[in-house]
Formats: sequence, C-alpha cells, structure tokens
Amino acid sequence: MPANELLLCIDVGGDSIKAAEFSYSPAGDMVLERFAFSEFGKELNGEEDNFPAFATALSDIVLKNGFQAKKICLTISGQNSYIKFVKVPAMVSDEKKIKQIIAFEAKNAIPFSMDEVVWDSQLISSADDSGEIEAMFVIVKNEEIDKITRILESLGKEIVLIEVAPTACYNAARANGVGDADCEMILNIGGRCSTLIFIDSGGFFVRIIPIAGHSVTLQISKEFGIPYNEAEELKRRHGFVALGGAYEEPDSEVAATVSKIIRNVMTRLHGEVNRSINVYRSQQKGRKPEKLYLAGGSSVMAYTPRFFSEKLRIPVEYLNPFQNIAIGPELDKESLANLAHMFSETIGLAVRHATVCPIEISLVPESMRRLNEFKLKKPYLYASAASLLLCLLVTFFGFSKQLEIAEYKQKIASKFMKETNQVVSRLKSAENDFSNARSEYEAAAQILARQKVWPSMLNESQKVLPDDMWLTSFTLTNNLPSNKNQAPQDDFSSGGLFGTARSASSGQASSSPNELSAAKFDGHALIRDNGINELYMEMLSKSSFFKFNPQTETFTSVIDGTVASTFNVSTFSLTSHLKEIYKRGN
Repeated sequence: MPANELLLCIDVGGDSIKAAEFSYSPAGDMVLERFAFSEFGKELNGEEDNFPAFATALSDIVLKNGFQAKKICLTISGQNSYIKFVKVPAMVSDEKKIKQIIAFEAKNAIPFSMDEVVWDSQLISSADDSGEIEAMFVIVKNEEIDKITRILESLGKEIVLIEVAPTACYNAARANGVGDADCEMILNIGGRCSTLIFIDSGGFFVRIIPIAGHSVTLQISKEFGIPYNEAEELKRRHGFVALGGAYEEPDSEVAATVSKIIRNVMTRLHGEVNRSINVYRSQQKGRKPEKLYLAGGSSVMAYTPRFFSEKLRIPVEYLNPFQNIAIGPELDKESLANLAHMFSETIGLAVRHATVCPIEISLVPESMRRLNEFKLKKPYLYASAASLLLCLLVTFFGFSKQLEIAEYKQKIASKFMKETNQVVSRLKSAENDFSNARSEYEAAAQILARQKVWPSMLNESQKVLPDDMWLTSFTLTNNLPSNKNQAPQDDFSSGGLFGTARSASSGQASSSPNELSAAKFDGHALIRDNGINELYMEMLSKSSFFKFNPQTETFTSVIDGTVASTFNVSTFSLTSHLKEIYKRGN
C-alpha cells in the first residue's frame, strides 16, 4: 500500500451523513485523521422530498471539513436497499451455476427490471444439515446510487467502493471481535429505519425494520399537532424511553408524553426484534443471542440500553467501532466518543479497504468500475504509449538512417554504373577498333602472304625452267582446257611480273570459282615442238608448287608450238595443276 494514502469513507443515512478520513501506512496501519457529522431533512412530514437538503449537506461535509482524500468509499442506507438470503444446493459446486441460481432468485425477488438496479451476491455459510449453502444478494436501484455519485464526482472525487450500511457495520463489528464466541446482535437505530444484525461464529443475518427515530418524530407531531421540525426539536429536548412500572414519570407533562410516545415506538421495535430472533433461530438454525450492541443516531435516547436489556434479558451496550483504530493526535477524542456509536459503517468501509473482510459486497456500477479500472491503468497506458512512441521514433530514426544509407548506396551505385557503362563503352569502342585493326592486319597479312607466295612461285618457275626457255606471262586459274588444242581461260595473270585480275569467260571449272587450282605458262624456247614438252615435264618434277602425275592425270599440259622461222624460236603455252589450292585474293 502506498505511503500516506488517504481514503474518505462516507455513510449516507436516512437523515444524516457521517464522514471519516483515514490514512494508511506502508505497513498497513490505519489512522483516523478527520471526521465529520451532518444532519439534513428537518422535514415537515415524512413524504416531502429532501434531496436539495441532502445534496447541500453532502457537498458541505466534503468541502468544509479539511478532507484531502480523492478516493471515496460509500455506503447506501439499508432502507434504500433490498437484502435477501437464499439456499443453494451444496451439490452445486460450479461457481458459475451458483451465480445463475442466485441471479434467478434476485430477478424473481424484485418487481422491476434488472437493468434498473445494481446488485451483488456472496456465499455466507457452508453446507448445513440439510445439505444447503446459504447465500445473500443485495439490490439497490440505480437512481439511489446515481444521485449520490453525481454529487461526489462533481466535487472531483473518485468512488472506489459502494456497499450497503448493514454489511459495512457487520465488517466493523467483526474487526472488533463481536460474535467471536457467542451469538451477538447489533441494533442500529437510525433516522428512517433500524437494522438488526446477527453475528454468530462468523455467520451473518440481517433484517431491516421500518421503525426508527423518524417514527418517534411523526408520532410526536401527530400527538401535539405540530410541524415535523418542531416535533423533532421536542424529541431532542425531552426525549427518553419511559421505563414504566415503578419508575417515576417526569414532572413535565410534555416530557412525560414524549417519553411515553418513545416507549410505545421502542416497544414496537422490540416486538420486531423478538420476531426476528425467532425467525433467525427457526429458519436460519442460529443460536440464542447472548448480547446486544446499540448503534445509530436514535439509539442515544436516554434509557434505551436499559429498556432493551429488560425486554430481552441480555446485556446491552453501545458498539465502539474505534477500539482497535488508531486516532490522529489532533482529533477531539471527547467529541469522537460522543459520536462513536454512529460511525460503525465508516469503520467498516475503512477496514474493507485495508484487508479482506468476511463480506465483500460491491455495488459499484459496471460503467464506473470500468472507468476506475481505466484510471488505474492510465499511467501504464501512458507509459505504454510513451514506449510505443519511443519505439516508433527509434524505428523511424532507424528507417530514416537506413533510407539515407540506401540513398547513399544508390547514389554510389549509380555513379559506379555510370562509370562502368563509360568503361564498357570505351572497351566496346576499343574492341571495335581492335577488330578493325585486326581485320586490316589480317588483310595486310594476306596481302603480304600473297606477295610472298606469288614471287616465290614465279621465282621457282624461273629456277626450274631450262636455260633455252623463257616466260613471257604467268597466269593462275581455276579452269583447265578440255582438250589439247583448247587453251585454259585466264583468271589471274601476270603481264610482266604479276599482271592484273580478270574474270574467266569460258572453260570447264575444275574447282570452286573462288579457288585457284592451276597455272598457265606462256613463253618462247629455242627447242622445237616435242622437246618443249619433255623439258616442261622435267621442270614440273622439280617444282614444289606445280605437279604432274601421269597415273592420275590424263592431261597435264598443252603445247601450242609455233615456229618462228625467222628467228628459229618456238612459242609455247603450258598448263599445270597446283599442289595446293589457293583462295581467291590470297
């Protein structure tokens, strides 16, 4: 429990309000710090609405007595509540089913809708000889709670507990040891009703009796024919319980009349107490009460304890709910002692807040309960919201940084890609340049190779040629003549040393048009006719470029000899196959 926690406990009676503020230490010690008492409703008659007076009295007692607590525990008068006891079969062990049975009984017990009330229930005894468990349910109309809670909430207070006055009084009595050994009773004589409570070894039974101080005032008003407020004042000034018999009557006729009226009302009250005891013993199987405690504002009329002691023949004394409560050092203990009998309900509320009590009825409406739970959770919700916000900020910051990093990486990558593309472009350009250079090189190499082959071939022709023979032209071709008398068609000739290229016009191709497979020699010789042929074949046999194979070739050369009679010189034209086929342009 938090240090210096304050709690304001308010008991709303029929015509008075009692308030007490308690502090709670971390060790659980409870101290009465302040208290106040206020009356309202000096009514002209018992039927007049006194809510304005009540609202003023409630506001004043909270605001004008130095109370500092924000949290409030509240009791509703027994007169404005409905309490009933029911039996539940002990074989029903399921808590949910027990609540359903009690809810059914509660619904049948009231003449209006359950939506119009606040109610709660509790098991109050174990299984008896009949095999039943006793349960109690309490019902209060919403309007009775609303009219009080609206006033307190308008004052900035938070209502944490609402219960009925009888159960609060019971818890206070049990906290002070009442009923520990014997069956004992509490008779709380209030303004509008009296509450009779049986306490028997922890058991609980209560009856609300509609006879109290208000009944006395009404009888006085009727007897003397005076207004209600004057009758109330007369009761306070002359009121006591006439004992009758051998007791002397007062000298004042008014006092004597008032005392007789009070005795008559108290006698009626005693009759209801006797009937309640009989019901308790017969129906509830309770023990005979051994003692009576008086409480409530109307119980202080003179001779009240003696009256009930004589009638019931048991000890009677006033209930002191403060005997186990620490009293603040600044309080007026004498004033408190004079009012102690009226504060049992506030003590019950205070004890209820400090520890677990025998009866824990709660009449806080569901809407108010959810609101209180929300208020309790609000700091955690704020903390959760703050944590969530922090997480979102951290996440956002992380995403922002990641985005910045990603953008930077993208920028670097874009720059790299641009540079890479430039390098690739330069490489492609260099590759094209290289390819072009290579083509040019290969072309030049081919030209050089061709320039090397043809001179070599021509040079060899000159070397192997006999001295008495000389060439005037040398031609490469892919066409050979079909007969001895047909000259081969030129394809590539050398006029002088190399000659110029020209296209073949006729002749039979011995190979592809792009291939050069034969050579043609034209020249002059000092040798006549057939002798040229022999010399030519001898020349071919020594050549590395030209060939002659009489076994596979039927035609190797054609001699077209013309005798120049003037110079005694033969003109010849000879052809030969090449040992290798050369591509055109090589």
